[in-house]
Amino acid sequence: MTAQTSQSLSPARAARWLPLAAGFGFAVVGVLLVPSVREWFIAEGLRWLYILLFAFAATFALTPASIVLGTKWGFVDQPSERKIHGTPTPRIGGLAVYLGFVSAILVNSILVDWMVAILLAGSLLLLVGIADDAWDLPAWSKLVAQLAAAGLVVYSGKVLSLFPAGSWGDAANVLLTFIWIVGITNAFNFFDGMDGLASGLAILIAFFMGFVAFETNQPGLGWLAVAIIGAGLGFILFNFRFKDQALVFLGDGGATFIGFTLACLAVKGNWANNSPIVSFSNPLLIFGVLIYDMIHITAERMATGKVTTVKQWIDYVGKDHLHHRLERVLGSRQASVAMIWVLTICLGLAAIVLRKAGTAEALMLLAQAALILIMITILEHQGRRP
Repeated sequence: MTAQTSQSLSPARAARWLPLAAGFGFAVVGVLLVPSVREWFIAEGLRWLYILLFAFAATFALTPASIVLGTKWGFVDQPSERKIHGTPTPRIGGLAVYLGFVSAILVNSILVDWMVAILLAGSLLLLVGIADDAWDLPAWSKLVAQLAAAGLVVYSGKVLSLFPAGSWGDAANVLLTFIWIVGITNAFNFFDGMDGLASGLAILIAFFMGFVAFETNQPGLGWLAVAIIGAGLGFILFNFRFKDQALVFLGDGGATFIGFTLACLAVKGNWANNSPIVSFSNPLLIFGVLIYDMIHITAERMATGKVTTVKQWIDYVGKDHLHHRLERVLGSRQASVAMIWVLTICLGLAAIVLRKAGTAEALMLLAQAALILIMITILEHQGRRP
């Protein structure tokens, strides 16, 4: 055994409870697979809870295996100048999240037609992301895969409807759908840079999407959101350990899959019955942190001359994202993660209230959200200096 391999195994060795965690997870899955147990949840109107528990237990059981296999197969994120972790860490945890999410859907027989394209396209991105974790693929090849995945979703008929029907309106809606899906996918992947940050954001974003989905009688959408929450909760216990380093990372495969799936659920969802302002603004608020960071870093990189072409933007890697800057300001990664979680909750709560607001109240809520982001900008301005 090489010294590098021994070092990369140290996080797993430090967590001697991994076999117990896996055993507990599989035991819960076994109980939930008993037909009478599943029928009881459904009869009591608790199907959402069954999906949540199953996704949680399956992911909780499979994540320890991803830690061991990731180390054995060489899917390990090594420390470097552009990384903030100090020890080699397995980065194939996203596979456990994916399997927990998909198994919860299949066991509950909720894979309706409109979900198939999203899962197929998401599976493609998971595989491409795992390949990137293993062989460090060129950035352009990942972008091509994302465009292909978004194209599959658009081809299946899931398109944003912001513009009125017609040749130009339909074309604009298709273009906006591509921009939204690819943009959110990459923005979410950018946040997979601190322990617990991306997985926590997935849980929070899915929670607010699920809340709106059940409130607007969209159970299929709500069940998928609940499955993401459950899988995220089953993973984050290994990924966010307060003062200790994470035992496993989502990896590019897991982060792109989750970001893509969340983006597609937003496209599928019906966010308002009457008000176009609410319909447009609701997902913007729920995904507000991701959108803010993407716009912010793009504008600053262009203004400072760090990127001047699309290729440079795609290839650029830096520590100038929101979580990096907040860490420099607050002096703690945990504080940075907590700040972003709280900001996401604030915007998500505004999105829920927005649904029942009139036009004037909706505009004021949007103005409030903008002011919150301005305050964050002023705060993290001090973090621009390395």
